[in-house]
Amino acid sequence: MNEGVEWGVHSCLNLAWVGAESAVSSARLAEYYGLPPGYMNKQLQALARAGIVYSTPGPGGGFRLARAPAEITVMDVVAAIEGREPAFRCAEIRQRGPGADDVAPVDPCQVDQVMRRAELAWRAELARRTLADIKAAVEASSPEVPVRTRRWFAGP
Repeated sequence: MNEGVEWGVHSCLNLAWVGAESAVSSARLAEYYGLPPGYMNKQLQALARAGIVYSTPGPGGGFRLARAPAEITVMDVVAAIEGREPAFRCAEIRQRGPGADDVAPVDPCQVDQVMRRAELAWRAELARRTLADIKAAVEASSPEVPVRTRRWFAGP
């Protein structure tokens, strides 16, 4: 998984703390974490295409959450950034090499089966967790984070 997913989740949390009344530019979001602005904008555009954020043009424009944090799952963000393709794709390498004659092509690849089950469990867990869940956990453990975040984004 590329770091764009992490950037996307953190950016969405920042937008949640800033609130729906304020848009934040991609450059400002990138600056917050010292990230490349162009790459951050690419992640935000992917989130926008998925309906997670929306952008407003012009002075004072930028990005805002398109839905409430409780309506955005971590899996939504992962799928927006990474796509919905499976993380593991069996290439049937067991059909190659000296052991290929021992493998019946109709037998399911056990490696593929294990990887698919693991991915389904991973996706299900991410689909159960929302931005609101993460936001609440951060606010409970570090109540200064949302205040500091709002203050920073309100500055110049």
